[in-house]
Amino acid sequence: MGPMTPATDGLIADLRAAVGYAHVLADPDLRAGYETDWTRRWRGEALCVVRPGATDEVAALIRACRAAGAALVPQGGNTGLVGGSIPRATEPRGRPQVLCSLVRLSDLEAVDAAAAEVTVGAGVTLATLQAHVRAAGYGFGVDFGARDSATIGGMIATNAGGIQVLRHGPMRQQIVGVEAVLADGSVVRRLPGLVKDNTGYHLPSLLAGSEGTLAVITRARLRLVPLLARRAVALVALDGAREAAEMAGELRRRLPNLLAAELFFEEGMALVLRHAGGSRPFPVAHGAYLLVEVDGASDPTAGLVDALDECGALVRDAVLCTDERERKRVWQLRERLTESVNAEGVPHKLDVAVPVARLGAFVSEVRAAVARAAPGSALYLYGHVGDGNLHVNVVGPPPEDEVVDAAVLALSIASGGTISAEHGIGVAKTAWLEADRGAADVAVMRAIKDALDPDGMLNPGVLLPDGAD
Repeated sequence: MGPMTPATDGLIADLRAAVGYAHVLADPDLRAGYETDWTRRWRGEALCVVRPGATDEVAALIRACRAAGAALVPQGGNTGLVGGSIPRATEPRGRPQVLCSLVRLSDLEAVDAAAAEVTVGAGVTLATLQAHVRAAGYGFGVDFGARDSATIGGMIATNAGGIQVLRHGPMRQQIVGVEAVLADGSVVRRLPGLVKDNTGYHLPSLLAGSEGTLAVITRARLRLVPLLARRAVALVALDGAREAAEMAGELRRRLPNLLAAELFFEEGMALVLRHAGGSRPFPVAHGAYLLVEVDGASDPTAGLVDALDECGALVRDAVLCTDERERKRVWQLRERLTESVNAEGVPHKLDVAVPVARLGAFVSEVRAAVARAAPGSALYLYGHVGDGNLHVNVVGPPPEDEVVDAAVLALSIASGGTISAEHGIGVAKTAWLEADRGAADVAVMRAIKDALDPDGMLNPGVLLPDGAD
């Protein structure tokens, strides 16, 4: 952050007038927790952190930033992994950066039981939403391990996926309506929203995955799913990723109530057991592990057992969890992988996806590519096998060394996949966007950005390569 000037002093005064003195944090110690992303790999300095409590306050602070020529960085729960929700390390075009934390936008409206929908503020956490709709007899179609911190606004901005994508789809498919503030301070609002609404462009879909570069999301109308409270979980030991992908395909055909199919490997299991404790579920190590969950209005265990029996040629061993305690114990082996990797050091987290048919080959190839690019590093692979999404975590190379990043991202593109299946592009992958999407796609994205944010004030340097803002 540059030195304070009369202009920046005036901006801070305007921001305090907009949201209240207590919700503008200019002290470095108070800002620090907002200025570093979850991986600790990305960090920048903001002029201040502003915490609006209502949509009109968001609009007022955007107008103040625009008048002062400041950049605005929206932030939800700060669980991102690609540096997209923290200030840039270097002030973009010399402009001061204001970080807009949306966690105070935490309103929860009553569940609309007839429509199976609910309207919530952008700062509501996923866990809070889940508890709220569960009390009304509904579930929500997106879930992942960071549920206690991740916010709905951030999940929309990154089009979050998680462990139930193969059943319900990513966040974009859960949105019925949205409220957001544009770069000029005007508010677009389509709430409560209708499932059948063919009145032109669908702005919620456009904002999903836009990473705060087009507007600041303040509220959303969300689609809910039936609450099927009976669960059955199995942890299956297999020879490798190829067999895991084959088995996941078989289970999708045989189990219409398949909710999750999560892949991880021996090095990941050992890491979680070392950092989080617990006991090994199998007496010997195996090439891969597939965690399978099904749900139903009645006990789905028998159907899961039958499906596993029909896949018997692939199964080397299996543990069936018949009570909640056992299910939680097995799920920890997968859900605590991210925090366990972080405990090892500052990771290079490369979240990619490839066609499911290529997953087995990709796992072998990415292991070799990482070994060449970063000899002696530790590699932890895990992901959502049903949609080909693999989290590639490399611990060892310095945070600023992008050699291993390049090797993994190039391989994902060559495999017919994508450089970002979750978490977005952020600042980490902007140089690779055109290689993935193509020049024509990026040109359309630039045109949309220029139309909605002609001054480039919203999250500059994120998603689009330098020069797009």
